[in-house]
Amino acid sequence: MTIGAGLYVFMLQQKVAAVLFLLGALAFATMQYRQRYEGTNQTILRLRRIQNIANILFVISGLLMIDSCFQFLAPLFSNRIDYIQFVYNKWVMTLLIAAVLEIYTVHRLSAEISKIKKS
Repeated sequence: MTIGAGLYVFMLQQKVAAVLFLLGALAFATMQYRQRYEGTNQTILRLRRIQNIANILFVISGLLMIDSCFQFLAPLFSNRIDYIQFVYNKWVMTLLIAAVLEIYTVHRLSAEISKIKKS
């Protein structure tokens, strides 16, 4: 996922990089979704839900990145300016939101799990 984003940003094989990013985002989201928490701690359950939202945003970022290369959503807009204003290169925003949510949940989950192990 990181390699795909880096290649895309530095404009090296953008079409391949976008597909690579999407595949990485799908693999990452699947891996995190398959991790189960069997406990009843409400804080951890809430953090897991936030993490799932971040995973969805990672996948949306990949789809928008592919759209920036192939512009398959462009025909849905009446003119080019609307497409550029609402869709083109908006993957950066969804990726930023997903990354912030992911960093927050990882640190909070780590703290909560260590707190549970201490008690």
